[in-house]
Amino acid sequence: MSDLRYLDLHGEQVAYQDAGHGPAILLIHGMAGSSSTWRAMVPHLSKRYRVVAPDLLGHGQSAKPRGDYSLGAFAVWLRDLLDELGISRVTVVGQSLGGGVAMQFVHQHPDYCERLVLISSGGLGPEVGWMLRLLSAPGAELLLPVIAPPTVVAFGDRVWSWLAPLGIPSARAAESWSAYSSLSNRAARAAFLRTLRAVVDHRGQAVSAFNRLDFSYGLPTQLIWGDDDNIIPVAHAYAAHDALPGSRLLVLPGVGHYPHLEAVDAVVDTLNDFLATTTPWQRSRPAEPAY
Repeated sequence: MSDLRYLDLHGEQVAYQDAGHGPAILLIHGMAGSSSTWRAMVPHLSKRYRVVAPDLLGHGQSAKPRGDYSLGAFAVWLRDLLDELGISRVTVVGQSLGGGVAMQFVHQHPDYCERLVLISSGGLGPEVGWMLRLLSAPGAELLLPVIAPPTVVAFGDRVWSWLAPLGIPSARAAESWSAYSSLSNRAARAAFLRTLRAVVDHRGQAVSAFNRLDFSYGLPTQLIWGDDDNIIPVAHAYAAHDALPGSRLLVLPGVGHYPHLEAVDAVVDTLNDFLATTTPWQRSRPAEPAY
């Protein structure tokens, strides 16, 4: 993307978008994605806010080292990125894997967090699409080069470019294709499998935030989901909404796993209203002992 910026963080390249001025919003993409997933959102949000959207380590144009791709490691990496950019407080927005990372970030670094937005978020229940369960299994290292070879991906990119002017594919199909295409790169495949296996196994999602939701009591939280999500079911949204007193929930009919691309106007309007009508969170601290 032409609007990507780059910096060195702990000896590794970080690619990120940084647009607009005002209160900061941190956008965290999903697995096998990149900051380009926010392409429809950034122009709208950056009119009122400073919007930072990184390519997570192992994704997009950021470095893909052989290292730790756990939620906790991503959370620390994001904290260090914000420090590097001179940002001390953010509204955290996460989609899919990014939602799990966002919740872990709030858990580990609550003083940075003003609000939380979860879009089709992971980490809220065991159910997940069968393809991710399959790819988490041993032997996926041998399968991925076969199902996502560079030659097929290159040909597919040309097909999509021909069809795009005709309105084909849909935003959902285009984003799924983008994630698939990224797996044609060997380093990206390795990072994808490390990331996937940190949160998913053959039985489904292996990491849950439900036993830690109480840490964010009072944190303004917005949930956004599509009722046609076949990767992370909308039932997770309803369960999280019930578990988070005061949270807001938007369920979009006919929308799949990418509401921020499939229903841009509705998501932008919801975020603008949420940001305008909530007060930045200040974590309550234990009382100082009396001496």
